[in-house]
Amino acid sequence: MQTHFDDSNAVVLSGLSKRYHLNSRRPWRLAHALLNPVAFFGQMLRGEPFWALQDVSLTIRRGEFVAIVGPNGSGKSTLLGIIMGISPATRGTVRVNGKIAGVLELGAGFDTFATGRENAFVNALILGLSRRQAEEKMPEIIRFAEMEDFADQPVRTYSSGMIVRLAFSVAVYVRPEILLVDEVLAVGDADFQEKCFAHFESLKKEGTTVVLVSHDLNNVRRFADRAILLERGRVAADGDPRAVVDEYLTRLAEKSPAIRRALERAAASESGTSETG
Repeated sequence: MQTHFDDSNAVVLSGLSKRYHLNSRRPWRLAHALLNPVAFFGQMLRGEPFWALQDVSLTIRRGEFVAIVGPNGSGKSTLLGIIMGISPATRGTVRVNGKIAGVLELGAGFDTFATGRENAFVNALILGLSRRQAEEKMPEIIRFAEMEDFADQPVRTYSSGMIVRLAFSVAVYVRPEILLVDEVLAVGDADFQEKCFAHFESLKKEGTTVVLVSHDLNNVRRFADRAILLERGRVAADGDPRAVVDEYLTRLAEKSPAIRRALERAAASESGTSETG
């Protein structure tokens, strides 16, 4: 059943599926092959299609902070790419209500021989700012990224953390109505991550919808309004972040004795702390 699309909805996905084929003319990206070794070698041997997403139906409301969690290869980045319009769905529909910006891949779209300031300016134009708006916002973008001393150096001299700071700063200062952020924030330092999450809160107050892919389950619990667990391309859980994270950890523990023991030790430690407290 298709969800009614009204102004309170930012993104509506109905029956979304994404299929990849393996053949000599369209090879897998190395990262996807490494994250999905069983699927990769199975298709090499049998020539079967790999479904990165299968029948995903979701409604994300305006102003929600939604975290998407799940193991590597579960379809999280594929889902963001489809919402962003970078990759088409094989089946199903995607409806997006509002100006969208994203930080989906480290350094994507950056010219490594141009300076950070030049890259920030061009990306601001691509994301919808006028030349005048981009010029006015540039000092704020550079300041938020903490790049005042490096803005006029070529991006090829930047660390991965510096690239993330600059890309994220551009994305939030174009004032999107929908902001998509993949796991790239994990590359930044802890202080900058805290600043990003604080900025998410201010964006939410302005009605911005934030969709974040993250493996940092503590931050999912702390900041998200809602969490979605993807597993093998399907929605396995959707709802309260704490409940979804607990479900995710339970599923991980069922598959890994090492994770199960770590969770048991953590539970015992928390129990001991509460008793002594």
